[in-house]
Amino acid sequence: MSGGQHRGPSHRAPEVRDPLDRTRFPIDEWALVERDLDHDALGLSETLFAVSNGYLGMRGNVEEGRDSHAHGTFINGFHETWPIQHAEEAFGFAQVGQTIVNVPDAKVIRLYVDDEPLLISVADLVDYERRLDFRTGVLTREIVWRTPSGKRVQIRSQRMVSFTQRHLAVMTFEVTMLDDRAPVAISSQVLNRQDGEDEYHVRSKAMGEGFDPRKAESLQRRVLVPQGNSGDIDHGRVALGYQCADSGMTIAVAADHVFETENDYTQRIQTGDDLAKMTYRVDAEPGRPIRLTKLVSYHTSRGVPSRELLDRCRRTLDRAHEQGVEVHLADQREWLDRFWERSDVEITGQPEVQQATRWNLFQLAQASARAEGAGIPAKGLTGSGYGGHYFWDTEVYVLPFLTYTSPRAARNALRFRHSLLDMARSRARQLAQNGALFPWRTINGEEASAYYAAGTAQYHIDADIAFALSKYIAATGDIDFLTREGVDVLVGTARMWVDLGFWRNEEDGAFHIHSVTGPDEYTTVVNDNLFTNVMARFNLRHAAQAVRELAVRDGIEFERLLKRLTLDMREVEAWEKAADDMAIPFDEHLGIHPQDQHFLDREVWDLENTPLDKRPLLLHYHPLVIYRFQVLKQADVVLALFLQGNHFTDAEKRADFEYYDPITTGDSTLSAVVQSIIAAEVGYHDLALRYFNASLFVDLADRHGNTTDGVHVASTGGVWSALVSGFGGFRDHGGAFSIDPRLPASWEALTYRLTVRDSRVRVTVRDASLELMIESGEQVTLSVRGTEITVSAGNPVTVPLDGQGPRLEGEPPPVPGRRRADGTTITAIVPGA
Repeated sequence: MSGGQHRGPSHRAPEVRDPLDRTRFPIDEWALVERDLDHDALGLSETLFAVSNGYLGMRGNVEEGRDSHAHGTFINGFHETWPIQHAEEAFGFAQVGQTIVNVPDAKVIRLYVDDEPLLISVADLVDYERRLDFRTGVLTREIVWRTPSGKRVQIRSQRMVSFTQRHLAVMTFEVTMLDDRAPVAISSQVLNRQDGEDEYHVRSKAMGEGFDPRKAESLQRRVLVPQGNSGDIDHGRVALGYQCADSGMTIAVAADHVFETENDYTQRIQTGDDLAKMTYRVDAEPGRPIRLTKLVSYHTSRGVPSRELLDRCRRTLDRAHEQGVEVHLADQREWLDRFWERSDVEITGQPEVQQATRWNLFQLAQASARAEGAGIPAKGLTGSGYGGHYFWDTEVYVLPFLTYTSPRAARNALRFRHSLLDMARSRARQLAQNGALFPWRTINGEEASAYYAAGTAQYHIDADIAFALSKYIAATGDIDFLTREGVDVLVGTARMWVDLGFWRNEEDGAFHIHSVTGPDEYTTVVNDNLFTNVMARFNLRHAAQAVRELAVRDGIEFERLLKRLTLDMREVEAWEKAADDMAIPFDEHLGIHPQDQHFLDREVWDLENTPLDKRPLLLHYHPLVIYRFQVLKQADVVLALFLQGNHFTDAEKRADFEYYDPITTGDSTLSAVVQSIIAAEVGYHDLALRYFNASLFVDLADRHGNTTDGVHVASTGGVWSALVSGFGGFRDHGGAFSIDPRLPASWEALTYRLTVRDSRVRVTVRDASLELMIESGEQVTLSVRGTEITVSAGNPVTVPLDGQGPRLEGEPPPVPGRRRADGTTITAIVPGA
């Protein structure tokens, strides 16, 4: 799903190095700091310095507003709808598109000194520093501006989206004349731009850079219809209300202003349909600060009138004003202190890796913390990429992190999926299936993928959701959620699988699943995709297990389930039989699992001789060209080796990895993290570290050229998995927790935390030992390289390690030249060369 825009990385993992310009981005293990503003990379910095809480997100646009690549303020789930126009219509195609709305922008605070505006792009900046602090959750900027008349002005600003108050953002803006007096004007605005335009209706560069199927739809009409505005100069409060033209969703935004200075000043207020602002004119004396505090509240709804939402905004702001900014800053720090206690991963002696790791983990907090009642968008709330949609990324890449560090957030994400269950049942009926089929991409629960081959055909999303749900239950023991909601999801998805697949008697009764697409979007609509089949098998078995265990655990709830879902136990027996009979492709001659039934019949795409300016492939070749070759956008079989690793032998994992790794392009940001994990497990330690390093800097170094569209949230979750499951060796198969680490030779130690059944264990991996210590709770039982160990509070355990697993040098050999079972040789081709 994720991938590059104008340039693509080589399919070879890059060498391990620090890719950041450290004169611009100095190393700070607890912050991302910018010491020099690159005007040609505004889009990148706007994403990297975005602040969000999972409900409300603000891109890192400069306060002054005009110098921006892509303006952005987003509310999770707040979207407009539009009819999808298919060139050739067919039954069951997605009909209603959904696009996240760029909501009224309250970040804008413009400064004029001697009637000259501060424009960052042309300003004479004596000093400049911007800092996103991972411990305080506050974006700060400090600059000294020399005006055209030679006067020095110090400007300090803060921006924070609250983790503790879901609907609140806090901003401060402080101006001090350092040498001379001057007339100063500050214009604080709430500005409704249409789909990212500026107030002069100029579209940002991000919306006109050529065709890219992954970018958000830009609607060529008014999206937000004004529903009212108000202003109160005595209290410095302005407010705007709107309704989406088509979806009918409503929004209100209100901003309070507190202005403090010893200088003489006047103020005025202005409100209209698309602009509300407070303007302050100050006779500024040197050394006398001017401080503006701006509290902003957003509320949204699927239909509540905007006037009611405005009342909610007022209540939020009244409370926030009474508490004061210092309380909000302290609450934010306390929330993040608890987050890092549960979530921090420490890499001893690797400061640049440590900084980048914490930036990635901080993005996971920003994307998920207050997403309550909504999903987790592929770009979080840092940009409009993918239209603000939710994909399978959440369940496979993000929920493992949440499950083991912030289980409440994981529960919220799973409850959101449950809320879409009725729509998933409807979608299944539309596609002539029983049970439930969740949409491949969505905001409101309807399928929004206009291209079915690489979208709707990815039925594996059902199994991905069931997988994440089952892993959550195993880690938390949350039987209440399983009983009341989770089991319904498992039953609905299991019904879909047993109806979609079929038994073929002439092949010893194997159960087959045809015409589906796996995670690799360069190979579509195939039969017996390995990933789909092994994940469907997991789904079927866990659905049956959940029903049978409920019958034993709670007879009353079991009877309710049977009645609620009209469930017959003969269905459960069919699920178990389908799982047992599942067709798992295996080629005895090559000794590997084919990605699908006919994958090995194709020739290999010659990636070695494909120019980098033809990458990613999806932007330079017609899909039919790509589909004819053995070439992967992202890990497919290799992802199955990770998620269902207990069903593959060590020899099979190595053979599969060595076959698929050389033909995987890495055009998706979802791939390198998985390749790193399996490379580490099978013994390619150096290659694993190279893939990890590539993943770690996907956004920070803009490796795929499209970070301007927003953070690749799934990749940030994958970074955690690469550390914890790859180098840390953690697995959670079958409800049992095990550790078999693969610490990189260049690392001194790796420390991570896992929350299991309300107890948090700290795991420290060193070259010759592994230490387990309970940080909270009573005890945790894990297996370390086959030996079961129970660690209890106050009694840490140190386990000696004999090395870090097998060691293989170099990279897997190329695929071309191998012979198929029929004697033909696999060849490599560059189409059109």
